[in-house]
Amino acid sequence: MWKHHIFGLTLCAIVFAIAFSFVKPDVANADAYHWGFAKSKDGKPVDAGANFEEILKKHGAFYRGDPNKKIVYLTFDSGFENGYTESILDTLKKEEVPAAFFLAGHYLESANDLVKRMIDEGHIIGNHTYGHPDLSKLSQEGILKELKKFDKRLKETTGLKRTYYVRPPKGIFNENVLEVGNNNGYTYIFWDTAFVDWNDDANVGWEYAYDELMSQLHPGALILMHTVAKHNAEALPKFIEDAKKEGYTFGSIDDLVMDQVLE
Repeated sequence: MWKHHIFGLTLCAIVFAIAFSFVKPDVANADAYHWGFAKSKDGKPVDAGANFEEILKKHGAFYRGDPNKKIVYLTFDSGFENGYTESILDTLKKEEVPAAFFLAGHYLESANDLVKRMIDEGHIIGNHTYGHPDLSKLSQEGILKELKKFDKRLKETTGLKRTYYVRPPKGIFNENVLEVGNNNGYTYIFWDTAFVDWNDDANVGWEYAYDELMSQLHPGALILMHTVAKHNAEALPKFIEDAKKEGYTFGSIDDLVMDQVLE
């Protein structure tokens, strides 16, 4: 009987070993944070929570402006060109609104004329890494390589020396990622206003983007949009116009950082 008992225990051990092999945690990514928050409603500022607040403050990162000032900040993520960035730049120029464009390496190669226009028209170029990896899975050397490779290519293609602002791909990060940035002159910029707008083939109409932006509008809003979406480009003129009617102005990321540094 004891033989059957041992056999049963052995079999159970094998089953448990197999089961846990499928749910083994990713040790390299065990401490990764995925940026997220509850959307703003009724003009109220977003609260990212005590944990995120503490981490971002420790590393000098930003996700919103002053919740007492009706200033908003436009930022765009651009992984590839889909034909709508020119329209976005036309709107920004007409409305005299500054923006920050967080670009990936592919964009430097495929849409360099638009990158030069962004620079010429006074917009900020942000670093979205060269290859758009999950930075939390990389070593410090790997993280820095991604940021520096983007800066090197940016200088080669536009003459701009380097970037100073970073947005981690997909909002995934850890304190190691932030520390590398801090030690190499980079400031991390997150966001407190966003919506599902990165589906480049979505046919949802400009009203979708406009309604999302207006419903989340609040003092200090740091807005993330993607340049690949037609509805974003088409909604932008009316959003800027109506936000201005409500007493909002549009600020630069440089001003946002400087204002909070001086406080």
